[in-house]
Amino acid sequence: GAVARLRAMGLRTILLTGDRQGAADIVGREVGVDEVVAEVLPTDKAAVIERLQASGRRVAMVGDGINDAAALATANLGLAVVSGTDVAMKSADIILVRSSLDAIPDAIALARRTLRTIRGNLVWAFAYNVAAIPLAAFGLLNPLIAGLAMSLSSVFVVTNSMRLRRFAT
Repeated sequence: GAVARLRAMGLRTILLTGDRQGAADIVGREVGVDEVVAEVLPTDKAAVIERLQASGRRVAMVGDGINDAAALATANLGLAVVSGTDVAMKSADIILVRSSLDAIPDAIALARRTLRTIRGNLVWAFAYNVAAIPLAAFGLLNPLIAGLAMSLSSVFVVTNSMRLRRFAT
């Protein structure tokens, strides 16, 4: 289910494993990944990620073991499973505390929504300041009203950000 959700989000999925090619192909077909890269040594996992990055891709890596640590650190976004090794968790950017892999598309969706909210807040604050600062500088805006408007602008930004607390996928 997690792989299907990732693909529905427009993301390309790759199973990168040290396991034998035959077993990895079977698992890859069952979960529906786009590509299977098997029989890869731990140090070579990082090299695979570097090649993907060199081709212009942003790479997220999910791992749980010592053999994933270098790849987690190399990826643009490293996600470690909380049940994994300490080395993997220290190498990752995000630690998934749920045992379900559905946490991966949830985390990506939340990150995307957060980025949209930040951009919206920046546009609002920038537009407000572009309009209000010249008015205040030329004395066309009463300082009391300017202070109230600035406070309302801050309340708007905080309230807009608080909507993320209701995030549900």
